[in-house]
Amino acid sequence: MGRLFGTDGVRGVANVDLTAELALGLSVAAAHVLAEAGTFEGHRPTAVVGRDPRASGEFLEAAVVAGLASAGVDVLRVGVLPTPAVAYLTGALGADLGVMLSASHNAMPDNGVKFFARGGHKLADELEHRIEAVYEQHRTGEPWARPTGAGVGRVSDYDAGFDQYIAHLIGVLPNRLDGVKVVLDEAHGAASRVSPEAFARAGAEIITIGADPDGLNINDGCGSTHLEMLQAAVVEHGADLGIAHDGDADRCLAVDAEGREVDGDQILAVLALAMREAGQLRKDTVVGTVMSNLGFKLAMEREGIELVQTAVGDRYVLEAMKAEGYALGGEQSGHVIVLDHATTGDGTLTGLMLAARVAATGRTLADLAGVMSRLPQILINVPDVDKSRVTTSAELAAAVADAERELGATGRVLLRSSGTEPLVRVMVEAADIEQAKAVAGRLADVVKSALG
Repeated sequence: MGRLFGTDGVRGVANVDLTAELALGLSVAAAHVLAEAGTFEGHRPTAVVGRDPRASGEFLEAAVVAGLASAGVDVLRVGVLPTPAVAYLTGALGADLGVMLSASHNAMPDNGVKFFARGGHKLADELEHRIEAVYEQHRTGEPWARPTGAGVGRVSDYDAGFDQYIAHLIGVLPNRLDGVKVVLDEAHGAASRVSPEAFARAGAEIITIGADPDGLNINDGCGSTHLEMLQAAVVEHGADLGIAHDGDADRCLAVDAEGREVDGDQILAVLALAMREAGQLRKDTVVGTVMSNLGFKLAMEREGIELVQTAVGDRYVLEAMKAEGYALGGEQSGHVIVLDHATTGDGTLTGLMLAARVAATGRTLADLAGVMSRLPQILINVPDVDKSRVTTSAELAAAVADAERELGATGRVLLRSSGTEPLVRVMVEAADIEQAKAVAGRLADVVKSALG
């Protein structure tokens, strides 16, 4: 069996890769593994289960709930809520397990299962490996030990989660948003109700787009992967800024008043300065990844803030933050973790904090984001290649070495396999965008020929 868990849970085409049987089996396996680990010891276990609005989430939620209840776990269904809301409620309600059904920014036919441990943190790698092993062991014949009678799990809807999560978001904001006009693009996703409500309660004047999910339109030409609608709406409405989420709202990208994108690196830069000013940026350090723009690193150096870089994936950012006690970290893609207030990337919280900085300073978002200058960065996704060979191909290694010699100290090259999709990402940074395009194009061609 190949690895089921990627960098962000188990993900694939719903009803093809991710079936009801798989979702049910993984849920039972997770319950057994956590029981073995002592998580349930001395009490009746409880799980929080949420989902994004995808049509497939309806049958997958039913499968997960059935699996957990059949393993003796009581289930609180919180319905359609963002991934960070499920993580927050898992911690706030003292649950032993959280489960989110979402494929985040992926297209509608995909879906995913993501588990959270007690406290709302992502499961450790070793627990995921153990869940896979136990699932496979029982899939191939060994029967589960099943409770009966009063030992089976009970299932109930927990409707208070919506208001509880919004109250948490409002409660951690440093200041209100009165006087700030914001356009919100909800990607027809999990934050379609939560985010507008939170911004409105915080005092912002809001215009909302992409907030009519029908189960089929999630991420379709909108949200953080398609900023064009938001950019046009911000300019049309004369807004101070725009905020875009992805399907499960664990990420946030922004648009300034002129319609220009403000990416995750720039958001991190703005929040790092705000948190240091408030005495909240522990060790004067922010955590990024190897994909962080070189301009971000240079800006942080100039401001006297250290940048710690990890492998790509918000789980690795979070690991570094927890290990060293850092308060802020994130990715260029818009996953931003404010560890004092969230256990995972929270797009709604990030957007609120960014708008709060605009409100508190009276400065434009463009002015605030101008603390860093983005070096031109070209990213090419190369599909239908053997991504497992990206680190072992001699032909590819030689091409990368040639590219690095050409760029010298003014740029860099990064090749990596996607953790969630079957492709290789080619990233090139250079002071000159035409040079970056040329080098990236050549490397993408080599990836196709060497790994095709």
